[in-house]
Amino acid sequence: MNVLPKGVRHIPAHLSRTDQEALVDDIRRVVEAAPLFQPAMPKTGKPLSVRMTNCGALGWVADRAGYRYQPHHPRTDAPWPAIPERLLALWTEVSGHDVPPQACLVNFYDDAAKMGLHQDRDERDLTAPVVSISLGDDCLFRVGETTRGGRTTSIRLRSGDVVILGGAGRLCYHGVDRIYPATSTLLKKGGRINLTLRRVTAPGEPFA
Repeated sequence: MNVLPKGVRHIPAHLSRTDQEALVDDIRRVVEAAPLFQPAMPKTGKPLSVRMTNCGALGWVADRAGYRYQPHHPRTDAPWPAIPERLLALWTEVSGHDVPPQACLVNFYDDAAKMGLHQDRDERDLTAPVVSISLGDDCLFRVGETTRGGRTTSIRLRSGDVVILGGAGRLCYHGVDRIYPATSTLLKKGGRINLTLRRVTAPGEPFA
C-alpha cells in the first residue's frame, strides 16, 4: 500500500458518474468563455504538453514572462468566467477551509501529455489547501516531499477521484508521469481534465 506524505489526502471515486458528467458540462461552458491555450515555460518559451484555461477571479498563466496569477485571459483579455457552483460546493465539502477559492485551473491532458514534479507556490496564502479533481482517463500521479529530490510515491488516479494538498503537504512536489488512454468513457474524444482549486490571497488582502 502506498503511503502518502502527511497532509496529502486521496479520496477515490468521490464523484459519481452523474456528478462527473455535470461537472464536464460546467467546464465546457467555461472553455466556451475562456478558450484553452498552450502555456509556455518562462525564459525558454518551450510549450507545456497540457492545454489550459481558468475560471474564478484569478487565473494562473505561464509564459516567457513567468508564472503568475492575473484577472484576465492571456489571449482574449476578457475576465475569467466564474467558478461553477458545483466546484464551490465541493471545495466547501472537502477543503476544511472556510474561505472560498479564487482560482480554478483547468488542465487538459491528451494521451501524450504529462506534468513534471513541481510545487504550487505562486499563491500568497499557503494556509489554504489545493483541491484537485480528476475527470476522464486515468493518470499516474506522483507526489514527493517538500524538498526536491525526496522520496516520491505514485498512485493511479481515476475519474471522480479528489486529491487534497494541505497543511504539512501543501508544498509537496507533485506531477503526472503518464496518461492511460481509453480508460474512461467520460470524455467523448478521450483525454483527462484536471481541475485545481486554489486560494491566492489571504482574506481581505487585495490582489495587485
